[in-house]
Amino acid sequence: MSTHLSHGLPTPDDVRAAARRIAGHAHRTPVLSSRLVDEQLGARVVFKCENLQRTGAFKFRGAFNALSRFTPEQRRAGVVAFSSGNHAQAVSLAAAELGIPATIVMPYDAPAAKVAATKAYGGEVVRYDRYTEDRVAIGRELARTRGLTLLPPYDHPDIIAGQGTAALELFEEVGTLDALFVPVGGAGLLCGTTLAARALSPGCELHGVEPEAGDDVRRSLREGRIVRIDTPETLADGAQTQFMGELPFGVLSQDPPRILTATDAELVDAMHTFATYLKLVVEPTGCLGLAGLRAAAGRLRGRRVGVIVSGGNIDLERYAGLLRDR
Repeated sequence: MSTHLSHGLPTPDDVRAAARRIAGHAHRTPVLSSRLVDEQLGARVVFKCENLQRTGAFKFRGAFNALSRFTPEQRRAGVVAFSSGNHAQAVSLAAAELGIPATIVMPYDAPAAKVAATKAYGGEVVRYDRYTEDRVAIGRELARTRGLTLLPPYDHPDIIAGQGTAALELFEEVGTLDALFVPVGGAGLLCGTTLAARALSPGCELHGVEPEAGDDVRRSLREGRIVRIDTPETLADGAQTQFMGELPFGVLSQDPPRILTATDAELVDAMHTFATYLKLVVEPTGCLGLAGLRAAAGRLRGRRVGVIVSGGNIDLERYAGLLRDR
């Protein structure tokens, strides 16, 4: 879904402009490493910790970048977004800081912590059933009846440019990389990361990692068309997308990255690694990159490798239970 193709595909210059726009609003998140993880994987690995971003995920970057470009009329009328949680929180907080009313469409089974945070940031939450209802249709109807601007979670040029600033910062801090692993849902983060890599580390081999239960991006890039799937059943609630965005498809089709998949069990193992060696709480979606790196580590021995840790928003009871039962 996109009503934004008239903007054209986003570029590396758009990512640089977004970085200037969000400076002082989004955190410049830390880059961490672990000697023991390096030894286990046989590579030199750096982790860009977007779980320590404002609202606990990289999504704040794109949301603030996009909302900051609203016209005065759009700001007065308000924004509507749909999200299982991280985009919801990001839009709610960014809108609050910019004085924009926010309405967020969230599924009934969204993590309670994400729903509570979205409301706490000031967003009005409208619930729906992700398995029987169409969130895009609900968002469009709210936009039409209330005069709101619909801000999709990944299929928007300003969102993509904002998300690309995480990789831009990573390359600025550590220099070029041989490979970079990125969690994939609708592919906005992977798209923005690709643009940043073209500018600052053109030799970097990009890997997108999506849940094994929902490999629509891998199939889309392989078949040369956007493949739609049923909502995947996976622990990675931030990657339960049914199809990738048109803008990400347009960018990624030009030079397709490798797309890997990870099982829920592999995500929980990665959660355990983050907790044990880096002392980080990472949600299952945020573990996709590390899980993908583990699967590919054999051919990356001795190389410099980056992993984007996309988010850390998970109910602590659920987090503890997943680690206890692994």
